[in-house]
Amino acid sequence: MEQMLTTPVTSLLIAGNVIASLVALSNPSFMAKNLFHVGPILEQKEWHRMVTSGFLHGGILHLLVNMYVLFMFGGFVERVVGPVAYLIIYFAALLGGNAWALLENKTKPSYRALGASGATSGIVMSFILFRPFEPLMIFPIPFFMPAVVLGIVFLVGSAILSQRDNKRIGHEAHLGGALAGILVTIAVQPAALSNFSQQVAKALGGS
Repeated sequence: MEQMLTTPVTSLLIAGNVIASLVALSNPSFMAKNLFHVGPILEQKEWHRMVTSGFLHGGILHLLVNMYVLFMFGGFVERVVGPVAYLIIYFAALLGGNAWALLENKTKPSYRALGASGATSGIVMSFILFRPFEPLMIFPIPFFMPAVVLGIVFLVGSAILSQRDNKRIGHEAHLGGALAGILVTIAVQPAALSNFSQQVAKALGGS
């Protein structure tokens, strides 16, 4: 309850994702009209899909994973930057991820995707700017590493995996969302970059 009161935007985003996803999973027509689908976006100009797809998920496990990530990292970012800047970062990452996916797949009209992972990738990267040496673990790597190292691994891995054919995970959205999260966090909170640089310099033995 305290978490909900101190980070209301994160709580509302989680609630929105849960409600929209459950509706979509029980209503195939709603799902089809709102997921990320290159053909309708480019040919019928159904630009709403760039946003609505970020609130839909392909199953309960998919939903739970993304909401767990948002719960773990979103509250911290919301408290640091404030609710308005936090919303800007979240939706910039969501749109950045889908824009990257659209650019990568513009010649594939049948390409479909859904999920909040572009947005959550951006929120995680925003967190890393403020806490670069927080020990984090990413499945399936069975040990903790500094957040900044995990962030680099995530960016490089997403860039490589996004080039594979017949992939089942939208690595393009992860990459675009992560990059948007970094850039927009710095734009709305310029001190984030100097804070990050100072922590890295200190860790490397600088002054």
